[in-house]
Amino acid sequence: KLFLEKNNYSFMEFNPLLIKEFTKSLTLRKTKTDKVDAFIIYQKLVSVPYKPNSKLFYHTYSIKSLSRLRETLVKQRSKYLIQLTNILDILFPEFKPFFSNHFGSTALFILNKYKTTTKIANMKDFESISKNSHGRFPYSKFVKLKYLAKNTIGESNENFEFQLQSVLNLYFEINSEIDSIDKQIFTIIKDLNPPTLSIPGIGVISCASIISEFGDISRFDNPGQMLSFAGLEPRIIQSGTMFANGKMVKRGSGYLRHTLMNVALVVI
Repeated sequence: KLFLEKNNYSFMEFNPLLIKEFTKSLTLRKTKTDKVDAFIIYQKLVSVPYKPNSKLFYHTYSIKSLSRLRETLVKQRSKYLIQLTNILDILFPEFKPFFSNHFGSTALFILNKYKTTTKIANMKDFESISKNSHGRFPYSKFVKLKYLAKNTIGESNENFEFQLQSVLNLYFEINSEIDSIDKQIFTIIKDLNPPTLSIPGIGVISCASIISEFGDISRFDNPGQMLSFAGLEPRIIQSGTMFANGKMVKRGSGYLRHTLMNVALVVI
């Protein structure tokens, strides 16, 4: 598709599921060859009006790739935080509940700098911690954390302390990659300046995911088609006098559905 756009060819995309359903409507036979597939695709093409993809396909494709990669990395980062929790439950179970944000920047800064309960119990550099928290970590909490570390019910263990440092390294590395992707997405979105960004409650990252997953909005004639594309509409069950709405169909892009569900709460 990138090759076609680069060489000034227009093209239109089809969901493979539509081709499959179209095939079922033509025949009950299960013959599948390259020749048969090509002829069926040709029949489908001539049966619908030609709506070529937007010339902005290259930018849309780039944002989609970056957004999906970011989503994958964010999920992996969350797994590292779960691993940190499991390790701290053994070494220092009082640590995570002590912080209202659990694994905010201050908590991770302390863990990465001091690593063991013994070092946390004897830490003296309050100034660096206060600077990292932008003054939101008072001296009283500093003293209390040292007390908890000194009297923890956790057990010191060299293997788990090694695991703690390894997981922290992986967390900060993947966090750095996410920051780099965010900067790249911000640059592309700034150039495109899409109208979606003007909606209150939708930020740059969510906007990037929405416009890249939907693609060319002009392909859709109404909001219902957009809901269907995202798999957000309810399944309709009707037979005779019986009519009911089933569960969400959940077809289409899971990335798009996840983003829309999240931003909907904020927008509301």
